[in-house]
Amino acid sequence: MHRIPARLVAIAALAAVALVARAADWPDHPVKWIVPFAPGGANDLIGRAGAEGVGKRIGQPVIIENKPGAGAAIGAEYVAKAKPDGYTWLVGAAGVVTNSMVRKDMPYQDSDLVPVGMIAVAPSVIVVHPSVPANNLKEFIAWAKSRGDKGVNWSTAGTASTPHFVAEMLKEAGVSNINIIPYKSGSEGVTAVISGNVDATSEASIVVLPQIKAGKLKAIATTYDKISAAPEIPTTKEAGYPNIRIGHWAGVFAPKGTPQPILDRMNADIIAAVKSQEFHDKLVPSGIEPAPLTLPQYVEFIKNERERLGAIAKRAKMQAD
Repeated sequence: MHRIPARLVAIAALAAVALVARAADWPDHPVKWIVPFAPGGANDLIGRAGAEGVGKRIGQPVIIENKPGAGAAIGAEYVAKAKPDGYTWLVGAAGVVTNSMVRKDMPYQDSDLVPVGMIAVAPSVIVVHPSVPANNLKEFIAWAKSRGDKGVNWSTAGTASTPHFVAEMLKEAGVSNINIIPYKSGSEGVTAVISGNVDATSEASIVVLPQIKAGKLKAIATTYDKISAAPEIPTTKEAGYPNIRIGHWAGVFAPKGTPQPILDRMNADIIAAVKSQEFHDKLVPSGIEPAPLTLPQYVEFIKNERERLGAIAKRAKMQAD
């Protein structure tokens, strides 16, 4: 049996001591949260509210830096390849889970990013043009089936986006005649429904609730849990379709190798911020639901979403645009 040279043992010991020391001193300067989307969307708004609350608790500013593009892969790659010292984090969304399912050119491995804590969820809402003769999910599905070969035109924000997954879930629920029309963003997809260019889509509550209240869109169902700001919108589960379930969630990830004490501290501070009345008052009226998951709960959520959505993506033969 080979003995490890004393010099290597000493180096490893010093490195471990340095790691613990860094974790104990963390943070001693501002922290960056990378949002892999443009400003103004659900992920960005959730990230900013969470960053403000966490910054107050860690005693250092949490600076939001937007790095949009490639279905969130650009921002995710930046964090995956960052130094794992607790100063660079990702405000991830479903793309962190789904990109590797549909892209053959992934610039990082899924394992390069580790889950840290959920912030909040903007439930997805299935919406239609007001002229569509359906007021709930059962009526919508019946109407869609009645259209036969003409089908239902459904806008998405691109392959493997949340609206795309909702469309594929509807197909698996029996609506086989959905025609998927990809747009560059969720907001463009919603505009297409409002203008009558397509029949339906699903999008984050914060995006569609103002249009629903203005009468420009009709809500069919939320594909997540009840929305506190719009409790009148039924859930897909209430309509008898529990497998049509997905939300526009936002949660924090760190580069692999970030010291566990820092991960634990960040998770605790995220939970404290998300449970605060200030966070609630800032986001809940717009349709966003706080999601203060513990680290084990968040890890389990990511694992389950990867398995569940991966199976759907495989059956649908999703491939990146």
